[in-house]
Amino acid sequence: MMKKLFLLMLLLDPLEAWSECYDENKDDKSNFILCKKEAEQGDANAEFNLGIMYDNGQGTKQDYKKAMYWYSRSANKNNADAQFNLALLYAEGHGAEPNYTEAFKWYLKAAEHGLAEAQLNLGNMYANGQGIEQSYAEAYKWYLKAEAQGHAGAQFNLGTMHALGQGVNQDFEKALSWYAKAAEQGNTSAQFNLGTMYANGQGTPKDYTQAIVWYTKAAQRGNIDAQFNLANMYYNGEGVPQDYIRAYMFYELASTNGDQPAEKVKNIAAEKLTTEQLTEAKRLAKVWLDGH
Repeated sequence: MMKKLFLLMLLLDPLEAWSECYDENKDDKSNFILCKKEAEQGDANAEFNLGIMYDNGQGTKQDYKKAMYWYSRSANKNNADAQFNLALLYAEGHGAEPNYTEAFKWYLKAAEHGLAEAQLNLGNMYANGQGIEQSYAEAYKWYLKAEAQGHAGAQFNLGTMHALGQGVNQDFEKALSWYAKAAEQGNTSAQFNLGTMYANGQGTPKDYTQAIVWYTKAAQRGNIDAQFNLANMYYNGEGVPQDYIRAYMFYELASTNGDQPAEKVKNIAAEKLTTEQLTEAKRLAKVWLDGH
């Protein structure tokens, strides 16, 4: 059993862009006091920074409602980063109940200011019909805008739309091309999907060697599905010489990282090993974990 493709990617981390009220040489409490003073005087960047500090609990107790308040003040002064973070709070339901209509509104404003992260998440809202009527065509349009700025997440999502035929004709060659762009930038999900397409011969002749290359890159970044698929390939001798020690090692890694199927299958792989080989496989897994 091989794990299948990942679907759309969403950016979930708030943006940070510190203004003059933040001094990295000072402690969080001192920065909070200074940013609060400047924010109360109406400085848009300080308002944004104060929102970040409430959002993250830096120099003060974490308070999503206050973060939302200060982001809102800055966002209404056309601070695109604040607009994005405000949208994120609305979408995730921090500081209030989830409100996709408001999230869409603020993502749109930030996206129209050219913020690639907002363009990505706006595309996702169109793709999923959150806060707006579902439109794959609009999603594709906004992903393209983010991709034009080199955003790997947007490249990944464009690949997924071509792979699934969402808003465009299904085209595995184009999907492969977009995944490759994102994978080269280190996007782990794209690396996994690229490996899967090479393994399955989608958009390219089947190439287990390339599948191994991209699964390995994703596995090194902690992708448990890539670790599981690598284990299968070593177990079956696909793209590499059959190696039950390596197979067990990768099953062990995936299992340790929470993959339930790997927990079951590694016991089957263990039956192929001597006691000494099993000890070596576990040692290799530990070395891998310690190094990654």
